[in-house]
Amino acid sequence: MADSLLGPARWAVTSWRLTAAMWARAALSYRASFVLTTLASLALTFLDFVVLMLMFQHTDRLGGWSLPEIGLLYGTSGLALGMADFLIGTVDSLGERIRSGALDVLLIRPAPALSMVCAERFTLRRLARPVQALLVLGWALPELPVAWTWDRVLLLLAMPLCGAVIFGAIFVGGATLQFWWGECREVQHAFTYGGATLLQYPPTVFARDLVAGTVFGVPLAFVNWLPTMRILGRPDPLGLPAAFQFAAPVAAGLCVLAAGLAWRAGLRAYRGTGS
Repeated sequence: MADSLLGPARWAVTSWRLTAAMWARAALSYRASFVLTTLASLALTFLDFVVLMLMFQHTDRLGGWSLPEIGLLYGTSGLALGMADFLIGTVDSLGERIRSGALDVLLIRPAPALSMVCAERFTLRRLARPVQALLVLGWALPELPVAWTWDRVLLLLAMPLCGAVIFGAIFVGGATLQFWWGECREVQHAFTYGGATLLQYPPTVFARDLVAGTVFGVPLAFVNWLPTMRILGRPDPLGLPAAFQFAAPVAAGLCVLAAGLAWRAGLRAYRGTGS
């Protein structure tokens, strides 16, 4: 039973790895271009945090949070999104493959279609975002007045992993909308890139209804808001039970289940281009 479940999963991972390696080798064949585009991406991503630093030239608190505390939010959300974007971010161009008929080619290959779609046009320059997030975290963590107990350490380690799974599920779930609505990647981007930008700021600067929507709607609050409030010892603006602050793995699992069901429904609804 275990082999029957793990076998397809192993083949999906292997298919993704082989396809991604092919695209990576193609990119590295032009080393100067690769280095320049990676450095440019790294510089551009740093501009987001520069904006936050400029804001703190005029205040020492934003929504009651200090710059190192916001640096923790910024780093964890950027790392989670960056990992998801690096691994499967190209799935957002599913609509282009549907219109051009390229998806039909992937569907007849002896490999899972989802892993092929996620790995196609894989590029190493997407590493710029998670690297920049790690640098911000490396600065912010020593500046935090936190007693690092075992539960706080586990939450810190789990945040980027569970967050990457949540963002990855949103990438896939948003992409499946293109089976019915054509080119609508902006809807997906609103919850992935837009969601990561939202999570860079403390929940205290947003309306209570918006914060509730990130818990009971699209579960972005589990990426870093709820765990970070536990790490910093800050009160939850919604007054939720403490168990919610440890529930990121559950939220991630539910997101994967929802994304998998949506993908299967999209494939069943797909009729090809006829070309």
